[in-house]
Amino acid sequence: MKFFHLSDLHIGLKLMNRDLREDQEYILHQIATLAREQKPDAIVIAGDIYDKSIPPAEAVEVFDSFVSSLRHACPSAHIMMISGNHDSAPRINVFRGVLRDQNIHMIGVPPQKPEEPIEQVTLHDSFGLVHFYLLPFMRPSMMKSVLGTDEKGNILSYDETVRRMILREEICESERNVLVSHQFYLPVGTEADKVERMDSEVRTIGNIDEVRSDILERFDYAALGHIHKPMQAGSERIRYCGTPLACSVSEAGQEKAVLCVELKEKGEVQVNRLPLFPLRQVRVISGSLEEVCAQGCDDYVTVVLTDGYESNWLDAPDLIRRAFPNLLEIRRQDRKVMDTEQETIPQTRQDPFDLCKDFLQDLTPEEEELLKDIVNRVGEVVL
Repeated sequence: MKFFHLSDLHIGLKLMNRDLREDQEYILHQIATLAREQKPDAIVIAGDIYDKSIPPAEAVEVFDSFVSSLRHACPSAHIMMISGNHDSAPRINVFRGVLRDQNIHMIGVPPQKPEEPIEQVTLHDSFGLVHFYLLPFMRPSMMKSVLGTDEKGNILSYDETVRRMILREEICESERNVLVSHQFYLPVGTEADKVERMDSEVRTIGNIDEVRSDILERFDYAALGHIHKPMQAGSERIRYCGTPLACSVSEAGQEKAVLCVELKEKGEVQVNRLPLFPLRQVRVISGSLEEVCAQGCDDYVTVVLTDGYESNWLDAPDLIRRAFPNLLEIRRQDRKVMDTEQETIPQTRQDPFDLCKDFLQDLTPEEEELLKDIVNRVGEVVL
């Protein structure tokens, strides 16, 4: 059984107000071409299809074209996708039953009743059955009526929410099983603050959304979404594939890829990276004004000036823009913004929790925990 593992398309994303439609269409076309060449049995998209919960019409057009190109590239393949924290679950869930008959499985909403199981798609090959469990992004507040509360009547943590949801399933351990999920999974014993996160990711105050990845050991492979950098969340069978296209300057230099997963006999899993090559790279170029301008290109560039610009300060922005038509911003060596293509917020800005804590002052530990919960809930509503 061969399938593609993708996630975090973030269709409709703007990079510092740069419209990425052309770049996204270019990379999605590459993915469809790889599908035509590799002929996978399934294509899995592990959440964050769109960048906004209410995507603009242009983003919907891009996604529609992408799914159509995948269908033409692999007419018999099953296309499976779940909603992520950036998506609107009800919108992704539209026509769920109708699309299932076309081997397109768009699962936006997790189980809504205690007796309702995780959406499952079962395929088969010469080695037997493969069960794909499609679990959209879940917030604990969404799942109270399905999973209950803790012993004190409080809403469950993210970890306990995911754990209870998966443990409800009657998984046949002798057959091959794949989980598709969009959450923040961490290997047991790993501190959330030690995991490198990208600027384009949404993070909770206090990392309350972390889930221990040991619960995923029940599966032969876990196709994860949410983290934008390719990484393992435990064993080599528990993977984030990362974004197919850089979504922030912090992803500059990352090698993007589609993960091609092959399940053979039970317990035998092979993962291959199929490289993706963007229309334009995201780059950070440092040096004096003369050194920087000598490297002019069409890529998306953040320029960091180290020296040599004081004598012709007024001319520097125009010289740099001419060298880099897709300039993102210009910074000094001390990381302060000198000039930019958009209105920016200083890099030293505090997060909402720190701002509120500084304003309220002298909070007890219990009050700090309550403040974290309030800030995170507000963040969920805003997203």
